[in-house]
Amino acid sequence: MDSANYTSRAESLPTAAIDLAARMFDAARQGNIELLRQALPAGLPANLRNGMGDSLLMLAAYNGHANVVKLLLDCGADPNQLNDRQQSPLAGAVFKMEDNVINVLLEGGADPDHGHPSALECVTMFKQETKWKNKFEEEASARGKVVEASKASI
Repeated sequence: MDSANYTSRAESLPTAAIDLAARMFDAARQGNIELLRQALPAGLPANLRNGMGDSLLMLAAYNGHANVVKLLLDCGADPNQLNDRQQSPLAGAVFKMEDNVINVLLEGGADPDHGHPSALECVTMFKQETKWKNKFEEEASARGKVVEASKASI
């Protein structure tokens, strides 16, 4: 979704809805798992995205909250949802060197080949090959599946 479309849609929402969404994005950034544990079963979409396309999962992953990442995945968050810059939560976790988050995302089905740059490319870019390259290339069960699925739908 481009930012102009998002802005026009956001302007049509009640102020209370915008405030609630902002609180949820802050909860993901800050690792407030208790608030998210209440909001998700009450109807908060696990794949909620902000105006830059960052999902709750992306914000939690980027900020190193593995427990929140696990909760969001358990509630149906897509581990391969890209933001508007085509970045994946896994690539964000590699960039921030968040090892626990990387493991949770891989267990939750994150594809290291998905996004631009991909998480596998980030491993090389940020000189983390000794730690992650083998795991991404040999052990990641979802490796290449998102890329394959998008090619098949063309």
